[in-house]
Amino acid sequence: MAREEVQLASLQQPAPESGDSTPPMPHESTPDPMSDGNQQEFSLPPADGGKDAWLFLAACFAIEALVWGFPFAFGVFQDHYSTHEPFAGSSNIAVIGTCAMGLMYLTAPVILGACRIFARWTRWTPMVGLLIMCFSLAMSSFSQDVSHLIVTQGVFYAIGGSIAYCPCILYMDEWFVKRKGFAYGIMWSGTGLAGVVLPLLMEALLGSFGFRTTLRLWSGLLFVLTAPLAFFIKPRLPLSATSRAKPFNLKFLLMPTFYLYQLPSMVESLGFFLPGIYLPTYARSAFGATSYASASTILLINVASVFGCVAMGWFIDRLHVTTCILVSTVGATVGVFAIWGLASSLPVLYVFCACYGLFAGSFTSTWPGIMRAVIREGESLAGGDNRYGYVDPSMVFGWLAVGRGIGNVISGPLSASLIKGFPWKGHAALGYGSGYGTLIVFTGVTAFFGGASFIWRRVGVL
Repeated sequence: MAREEVQLASLQQPAPESGDSTPPMPHESTPDPMSDGNQQEFSLPPADGGKDAWLFLAACFAIEALVWGFPFAFGVFQDHYSTHEPFAGSSNIAVIGTCAMGLMYLTAPVILGACRIFARWTRWTPMVGLLIMCFSLAMSSFSQDVSHLIVTQGVFYAIGGSIAYCPCILYMDEWFVKRKGFAYGIMWSGTGLAGVVLPLLMEALLGSFGFRTTLRLWSGLLFVLTAPLAFFIKPRLPLSATSRAKPFNLKFLLMPTFYLYQLPSMVESLGFFLPGIYLPTYARSAFGATSYASASTILLINVASVFGCVAMGWFIDRLHVTTCILVSTVGATVGVFAIWGLASSLPVLYVFCACYGLFAGSFTSTWPGIMRAVIREGESLAGGDNRYGYVDPSMVFGWLAVGRGIGNVISGPLSASLIKGFPWKGHAALGYGSGYGTLIVFTGVTAFFGGASFIWRRVGVL
């Protein structure tokens, strides 16, 4: 694709009237009347393709993998902490993982808003966030009790991760327009790919060196792998082209449409993270799996989610968002109730892991469709009076992330209560009688209600 040649004045166009939520595209250049016949033009790389766009997406993919992959592989640490001193026997170990993921979701609107306000500095925030992440992991290696791990490996890691990651979301709408869903799907599949490698790597390191050395080694390796990527996380458009974005224009939060998508997503998140946290422990207790066999449950979920995210990203560019949500919901719900709940052996549990990663793992890849639907609804309700103003799509993403973060944080202590005393153990069959039956049912029910937006569209509410 040829590079677009534009004048600075042509970048300062009003918001488009279409449903696309991206900043306005530059037009072809014209001679500058002040240049005495010499065209003084600005060159922008093309959107949706070209070297710069793909390098940006590759960097986002890697940042996604390294920032989110570690907390998504927390099930291995959960298993290690629960069986080794000085943390064995603690009932709050699951809170570490849910804090790490949940707070990255919860802080997204604040970090995205700050990036819009201090736009000139946004390009360098990935490096700031990286330093915070590495420092927090290094400090967590000195922990003596679970509360120390919650603060370092949970809270501070999440803050650094959010700062490092949010510019990827902010600039994605500039680099990809027509293929936005596909681009998001590729980026978000990075978490799954990291989940293929990190659980095995962390299992090996924890078994050989213990958690203290493992965290210190990963802190250094994380810096070496991530620091060079910060150069490619950069805007496509100059500041003048995106100055119309008001980071704290939250009028879209007054639209019922937003909540018809947000509430099911929040409910789904209450159960979504639980298999990734508990499956290694479940495989060990229910089937006597070895350390590597139990860690393979997380590996399979993450492998499948790579394909699920990319496929869902492709579909979300072509199908209605509620149709895509239905596909994810049906696959996840059937997988939980019919495969995990009825699993009688470790191979059957592996089948569930692949199914869950493919369908449940792709749920957030429907978010570009939700962002598009909310912004289009806002434009139609405005009726030409600009009542809602320009809605920054990254802020819609940020508040969707808040809902998922709330569900994630709640799921930690809630899951500990669900399996306390191992209810139903010996009183039900197969997986339901393993002591984790309440956890299985809760995960399946929340996955089912995550598809409520499809029903609301069918009855005419959406």
